[in-house]
Amino acid sequence: MEKNTLRYSGIVFLAGASYGAQATTVKITYAAGFTWTQVVASQALFAALLFAVALLVQRARGKRLVPLSLKQTIALLALGLNTCIGTVLYNYALTLLPVSVAITLLFQFTWMGIVVQLVVMRRRPRAAEAAAAAVILGGTLMASGMFSESVGALDPVGIACGLLSAVSCTFFMFFSSRVGRGMPSVQRGLVVCLGACALGFALCPDYFASGVLQDGIWKFGLVLGLCALFVPVALFGIATPHLTPGLAAIMASSELPCGIALSALVLGEPVEGLQVAGVVAILAGIVISQLPHLGRRSP
Repeated sequence: MEKNTLRYSGIVFLAGASYGAQATTVKITYAAGFTWTQVVASQALFAALLFAVALLVQRARGKRLVPLSLKQTIALLALGLNTCIGTVLYNYALTLLPVSVAITLLFQFTWMGIVVQLVVMRRRPRAAEAAAAAVILGGTLMASGMFSESVGALDPVGIACGLLSAVSCTFFMFFSSRVGRGMPSVQRGLVVCLGACALGFALCPDYFASGVLQDGIWKFGLVLGLCALFVPVALFGIATPHLTPGLAAIMASSELPCGIALSALVLGEPVEGLQVAGVVAILAGIVISQLPHLGRRSP
């Protein structure tokens, strides 16, 4: 068994599952009266604070910081900027589209990751990866509920934002395997989130003056910062250098099953039989992607 591949695949699976809380939390935050720009800024701020606290704890335990060159710092800040751009696009899409449609568009990163692998790395996907991506895409369409009659007409701007958020997510996973490689995950994550904060506060310059923190957005920001930035940024930084972009994208598809489960449990949204079948298909696709790594021994 290729233990390392399975282990790092599992880490990406957990990172994707953590993302599953984003759509539900964002919808709850909107219902509480906050705007998408305030949500974006809150997510970046609290993720940066979580990384800062984690770094202080590590420093108190005697762990030293790794010196960063200007080039490394700029690259990590740019990665954070890209992450925030994806968050902006996805959160804005959620204001224009049903959750099911927005998340389906976001999930196009599954095949986009394989395209990046093919074009940039000039590496053809394994048969298992291609088959897994096809199964997951089919499962995504079923699980999303976008075939429901209640979906109605779709906003073209929302569709464009959803697809562009998938592109941003693809770039994030690809460059996570290359930028800051070998750095401590907490220190790396803090710099990435500072890049996200730069755009977040540029979009919401009156964030602190507006009183949203006193109004309670911190509760939602803490959840979003933890689940949609802190955990994924840390885990992707650990695992993606050891996986192909295609396999990383496939494993991150755990987001949709977790998102559906949370929306049903927290928001009380009904889950249809077709959606359950779609979740099963997604999980089956993830298993298919791991078949080449089962029964082998590491050299």
